[in-house]
Amino acid sequence: MKKNSTLAIAAILLIILGIYMIYLGTKGKILPPTITGIGFMIIAIAFLGLRNK
Repeated sequence: MKKNSTLAIAAILLIILGIYMIYLGTKGKILPPTITGIGFMIIAIAFLGLRNK
């Protein structure tokens, strides 16, 4: 696998996991999973930025 495809796959998985974590946090009204989900989204955006370089 090339670097670009690996970063894209990792970013997609992090986005899916982030959405699920945010969903769990808001459904249970607990803050830690929501903050973790937001962190996963930020990391995914960074991966997508690295992919384009």
